[in-house]
Amino acid sequence: MGQRMNRRRFLWGAASAAASGVLVGRVGAGPAGADPAPPIKLPTIFHSPEMVKYVDEMSVPSTITSSPTQPIEIVARTTSTRFHRDQPRVPTMAYNDEPYLGPTVEAHVGEQTTVHYRSELAEHIFAADLDTSLHGVTERYRGQPVTSMHLHGGVTPPEFDGNPERLMLPHHGTAVFEFPNRQEAGHLWYHDHAMAITRANVYAGLAGMYFLRDGHDTGTSGNPLGLPAGEHEIPLILQEKIFRVDGHQSLRSTPVVPQGMWEGGAVGDRGLVNGKVWPTMTVDRGLYRFRLINAASFSVWNLFFSNRMPFWVIGNEGGLLNAPVRTRSFAAAPAERFDLLVDFSSLAPGETVELCNDLAPPFQAAMLGEVVMSRFCRFVAGADRGDRRPVPTTLRGGRGQPARIPPIATPQRVRHVSVSQPYELRVPPAIMSLNNLRYADPQIEKPRAGTTERWDIINITPDPHPIHLHLVMFRILGRRPLRTVAYQAANPQPPIGTRWAPDPSAFYAGPMRGPAAWEAGSKDTVHAVGGHVTSIVVRFPTADELGFDPDAIFSSDPTQSWTRPSGGHAVAPSASGQHRHAAATPVHGMVTKDLQGYVWHCHILDHEDHDMMLRYRVVS
Repeated sequence: MGQRMNRRRFLWGAASAAASGVLVGRVGAGPAGADPAPPIKLPTIFHSPEMVKYVDEMSVPSTITSSPTQPIEIVARTTSTRFHRDQPRVPTMAYNDEPYLGPTVEAHVGEQTTVHYRSELAEHIFAADLDTSLHGVTERYRGQPVTSMHLHGGVTPPEFDGNPERLMLPHHGTAVFEFPNRQEAGHLWYHDHAMAITRANVYAGLAGMYFLRDGHDTGTSGNPLGLPAGEHEIPLILQEKIFRVDGHQSLRSTPVVPQGMWEGGAVGDRGLVNGKVWPTMTVDRGLYRFRLINAASFSVWNLFFSNRMPFWVIGNEGGLLNAPVRTRSFAAAPAERFDLLVDFSSLAPGETVELCNDLAPPFQAAMLGEVVMSRFCRFVAGADRGDRRPVPTTLRGGRGQPARIPPIATPQRVRHVSVSQPYELRVPPAIMSLNNLRYADPQIEKPRAGTTERWDIINITPDPHPIHLHLVMFRILGRRPLRTVAYQAANPQPPIGTRWAPDPSAFYAGPMRGPAAWEAGSKDTVHAVGGHVTSIVVRFPTADELGFDPDAIFSSDPTQSWTRPSGGHAVAPSASGQHRHAAATPVHGMVTKDLQGYVWHCHILDHEDHDMMLRYRVVS
């Protein structure tokens, strides 16, 4: 790696050791369902105040049903909530009338969802924590927080995709978003995506579910697939948080990093489900469908039930699997969604079972004293027998079912991309990077429309990084261990700003391991394991297939609705259906400009903010 990098690694290790004052080993899990040892109260880590588990009822977000003839409203607001019975109401950000998070949107395949979006946010609840040294962040954002609503998993025209530079100021008009929904039924979600403050906005509460239905997966009791519906289909939005002594959410995890400076991510010590800390839910003794998402900013979890009972994974982000996959646990990285069937019929009335995690934090986090967060919620068996239908044997390919998922296509091109954490002289002494580049660097990926590519995601760090591609779904081909030291010694990493993703094929440490059965469907986010090359296969669609130009140029002002083909003149539809030229001019004190394409990034939100996100274009 060179003398310079070695010195930086030494500085990071010295800084970490000085900060912790003690070297803390990894914290493992105890017996199934048992809590680990209490957190080590090191002075370098903030800890939440004590809270009693399982005293709050689990809440369920309200639902908005999309109509192709009637726009729906999504409004970002500053509000407040009580995360736990024994804590005060504290400031949050949310969509519509929810006290935290947003309503679940239900839409239908082939029917466009039109959203009228506006922001009524007051001063940012994390105003003092925003780092104005990051890309594009200004002092103005403290009092007037910008937002950019992104439909995660949506096959969406670029101007409606929630580009991180297409920013909305509070009280400055209404933006129109058009989501075609021309894709398979699946589990999407919407959340804020504003440049370099995404973590602050999402952590504050700007996220919600989006279920895309079709004639097979109707979400009603008459569902042709025989899936639980109504009160037996429940969204589970899993998060992690640290709370201050006064009960407020803490965006900070350590006093080592001064307030107002970016952190590299932190493990929470309180598990939340649907905005409540360690809630409880009374369930019928029958079958439930849980639409689960890891909506955390940082942690990967290994999820299981405390009694180790089996359950079934029936779908990923892009829709149903061919058949239910029976398992007792699965790993969920940030932004990954899992469609689950859970049968509580074996429980006696009053018997309880908890949703648990036993995956320890990454080494550097554990070294600073962060420990496994082991609990999310408790389910209590009620007296009612509930839904006693059997678990389906198949979900695709049969009569009245969607077509089977086809085999993974043969790629026409292999593209190497890298994940690294270069060091710089700052606290903390690192940034996050894809391809050894920053977001603004011009060397971007340009896959050709209509082609199928294999992306080899080369993660030279020891940490997991969930990688998300906008616009497309993909399939996981597999993961191979990498001899990272030898790889880097043979290919010294240049200073950041020079693209770096050498071919790893001469440095594999073992064979490729295919995806787990429960992650074998269509996905938009992949868990790129530390020290591995994770290979995905993705087809980049054409404009004819999409019904829109994925490479169109559009305005950075979301209140302006105009696009133009690549290399063409900017035009915008007028009320009469004619077109006018549109110019890039200052709007609301922000300079508008041309934007083009989509982004791909790590979904650890701190990493995305600095600077593990790059642009890409689908070119013709």
